[in-house]
Amino acid sequence: MKILWSEPAELDLDDLFDYIARDSPVYAERFVDRIIDAVDKLIEHPRIGRAVPEGDSEHVRELVVQDYRVIYAIDDDTINVLAVVHGRTDLVSKEHKPWQ
Repeated sequence: MKILWSEPAELDLDDLFDYIARDSPVYAERFVDRIIDAVDKLIEHPRIGRAVPEGDSEHVRELVVQDYRVIYAIDDDTINVLAVVHGRTDLVSKEHKPWQ
């Protein structure tokens, strides 16, 4: 398995880093590293995350890292990281879902 980060997911991670870094650049770096480490575990265990409740496919899954959801899709030999969103984000009412 290989991991591919989508551009929106990379932007989500950058935005998260910038938001946390306003108070603590050190903590921002640690937290982003924690998310990346969690995603790296998917290489060996791609189904470790649960199916996204709002999604319509077993292939769209999520890892929860503290208060954030890392949404990803499993395709053959690739894990596509689609988004990193706060756990309180209402994905149902969003016009564009991360998995679309």
